[in-house]
Amino acid sequence: MIANVLSIAGSDPSGGAGIQADIKAISANGAYALAALTALTAQNTQGVSGVHLVPPDFVAAQVRTVLDDIHVDAVKIGMIANAEIARAVAATLAQCKAAIVLDPVMVAKGGARLLEPDAVDSVRRHLLPRAALLTPNLPEAAHLLGKATATTRAEMEAQGKALMQLGPSAVLMKGGHLEGPGSPDCLVTAQGARWYECPRTRTPNTHGTGCTLSSAIAAHLAKGSNIGASVAAAKAYVKNAIAQADHLSVGSGHGPTHHFAALYAQSEGDRA
Repeated sequence: MIANVLSIAGSDPSGGAGIQADIKAISANGAYALAALTALTAQNTQGVSGVHLVPPDFVAAQVRTVLDDIHVDAVKIGMIANAEIARAVAATLAQCKAAIVLDPVMVAKGGARLLEPDAVDSVRRHLLPRAALLTPNLPEAAHLLGKATATTRAEMEAQGKALMQLGPSAVLMKGGHLEGPGSPDCLVTAQGARWYECPRTRTPNTHGTGCTLSSAIAAHLAKGSNIGASVAAAKAYVKNAIAQADHLSVGSGHGPTHHFAALYAQSEGDRA
């Protein structure tokens, strides 16, 4: 049977991030995508110009209705927006046994804030303890801890360990903000730290990479892979999606990754 993954996140009408990216990434990685919206945004590849939040009770109703009818194998949580939505999501997932991947979306690529300042504590207290995996970038990790952003591998690993003390079973520290030719990620679990190396691809088309990675990880967890294998498979998928992103022509700012690059390549091969 095909595994089911529920994404709880905001909408990106340009299709590169948020619930749209989640659905694409989950589908491309072999699972069936379900979706509950937390927010509508007005955005394109150049930035976010508006945010309209879904009432917390209705966010909870979406999630509850899905869980009442459909077996969910994994949950990905993205944009939460405010403290009330964070509490509503946490309460609704209280009895859910599915693995939860939490991507603590705080700021959009163009700089717009997507998580209200007073919501950080709610995310920290109500959602982190429920996560099988937390996937912060370096500024997000620092914000959750109230520390300066990590600038070295040693600081990345130390902050990953500190975040584990807040409750998640594992933490994937994403190193895309580090200086240098590589983009290393550090997976911290109870067994220690594991590094995933990846050369940096020079392209402006990296909109939604965090959403895409966390959703791909959730898809592999839903299919029964362990966290280490799920991260490795998801990183390989995102690496190819970024490498092929310039084949798309979407906007004039930070364009999306090519979520279905492998499928397109296969289709072209079939026609050859």
